[in-house]
Amino acid sequence: MIEAFARTTDDVVSLAEFRALLDSERQLVIKFGADVTAAFLHLGHAVNLWMMREMQERGHKVVFLVGDFTTRIGDPTGNSATRVERSQADIERDAAGFLRQVGRILITDDPAVFEARRNAEWWEGRPLDDFLGLLGSVTVAKLLSRDMFRARMEAGVEIRLHELVYPVLQGWDSVELRSDLTIVGSDQLFNESMGRVFQERQGQRPQVIITTRITPGLDGGKKQSKSLNNFVALDDTPRDMFGKIMQLPDGLVVQWLEVYTTLPLAEIRQIEAGLKAGDNPMAAKRLLGKAVVARLHGDTVAAAEEDWFLETFSGRHFPTDAPVVRLPAGSRLLLNLLTGLEPGLSRSSLRRLVQDGAVELDGRCLKQVDALVCLAPGVAAELRLGRRRYFRLLAEGG
Repeated sequence: MIEAFARTTDDVVSLAEFRALLDSERQLVIKFGADVTAAFLHLGHAVNLWMMREMQERGHKVVFLVGDFTTRIGDPTGNSATRVERSQADIERDAAGFLRQVGRILITDDPAVFEARRNAEWWEGRPLDDFLGLLGSVTVAKLLSRDMFRARMEAGVEIRLHELVYPVLQGWDSVELRSDLTIVGSDQLFNESMGRVFQERQGQRPQVIITTRITPGLDGGKKQSKSLNNFVALDDTPRDMFGKIMQLPDGLVVQWLEVYTTLPLAEIRQIEAGLKAGDNPMAAKRLLGKAVVARLHGDTVAAAEEDWFLETFSGRHFPTDAPVVRLPAGSRLLLNLLTGLEPGLSRSSLRRLVQDGAVELDGRCLKQVDALVCLAPGVAAELRLGRRRYFRLLAEGG
């Protein structure tokens, strides 16, 4: 188990304790806490989930802790400003979406290895004197030692008191769950370390913390984030997953192969050596894309997406499975046409795609959003929108 986790692990607090847990041969409680700030998970989250799934396969139990109480406060991790407070309705909606996505990887239909809890169970209605006593066990200096708080103070940005105590709340969650293990990104080490402190004070065995490797996102910069649009989401279609990965900077292919696939490390080292010797990185990206899609959707789907990519982009063929859209013959503004084809995209997003030259009609690039598109009765046209959206337009009527 330790060897299997090594390729995606950044640190273990502590390795000796983890070995002792595994040797204990008892069912372990794995804390999986999440503030539901949005119903959105990406490959970075999947790394932790895949490791938890391995533990489930060995009979251990994941407790998915919905931070319905702490979500109202907002984890300050990685934020340069105070989070906007969320309504209970938003929290409930996103908690359901979160659980659905978690189920793509974790076993969620077996109560022996999965349980969902909410931290409002112990935080709502907690006596004030009890809470103040808990705060009294932690120094302000300890809380202010956290890197993002120091950065905000140096930048002259306010830190509100409820943010300052957030690590205390998250840490105490580990006591309530009697957590043995938590698997988190390295940016959560401070908060989960508070859990170890509280557990020891309560006479519990302190939880082991495994922090996982965080890779740059698709743009080669910061970690994957919805706001930066540099992610591969668990809710992406297999086609979008494969296509996004093919846009990954060449220098990140090896790192992503190590973290997001189960390809043997010896094979990855061979690929790395080949890339350094001048091999075309496109083959390695296809292998990466296929491996990621296979891990989430199965080998058959992954092979089909690779074939589609090769036929469409390498062969420059218009995809045979493009949806047929029947529409009245006549003239219409390009932007109005695109809005009808992709109602899920905003007009501003569609406008940018046009201006960036990402819209083609029968192989001709259209760069004017107010261009007039004329389709005579019975005419069929092929339209490409962006990199992976294709439509066959069939004009009907007179």
